Amino acid sequence: MEQTPQQNQQRLEEGRRLFTRPCRFVLSVANLTQLPQADRPEVAFVGRSNVGKSSLINALFNRRDLAKTSAQPGRTQQLNYFDLDGKLYLVDLPGYGYAKAPPAEVKKWQDNMFAYLCGRPTLRRVFLLADSRLGLKEVDFETMKLLSQAAVNYQVVLTKTDKISKAEQTHLLEKTHAQLHEHAAAFPEVLSTSAEKRLGLDALKAEIASFIA
Repeated sequence: MEQTPQQNQQRLEEGRRLFTRPCRFVLSVANLTQLPQADRPEVAFVGRSNVGKSSLINALFNRRDLAKTSAQPGRTQQLNYFDLDGKLYLVDLPGYGYAKAPPAEVKKWQDNMFAYLCGRPTLRRVFLLADSRLGLKEVDFETMKLLSQAAVNYQVVLTKTDKISKAEQTHLLEKTHAQLHEHAAAFPEVLSTSAEKRLGLDALKAEIASFIA
């Protein structure tokens, strides 16, 4: 159901308030037996290596040091858990699609992610990040297939939109929406963000805040 301007403004404000609350790194999970207790809603961020996941998480909290960033693609090899004021877990999932990753490592990533996605009852949504300069690539569609098989709702978030023109953004959004029509588990709204210019962050905050009762 379409929201009124007042409802949308309230939703955005709730998101802004949530992200002023304290957030702390909890643990890195190398083995799924180490997962914390599933006692609160959970959202996860996933995307190709070097797509800007850590930068986006830091930008949401207006911090530089919450999620560790690196110039080396594929640095995140574990599931990194962040506790948002005891109300919600944010999970930074390992990046995928790094060209130098051996097939055995790719297979391990897929197996671990599928086990995590299928076995996490409090997981409310996965935000699948895509570099706006590249759009969705074949490796993203493979991950989307994995998410669909696990029956997990996911939403595409375009990153680094400050790097392309307004016309390119419009074309990319149209193309991405068309691509998502074939994927039933995909949330229909595509979000456009820039961690560097702090664009689109309020809309993403509002989406995340909506999962807290």
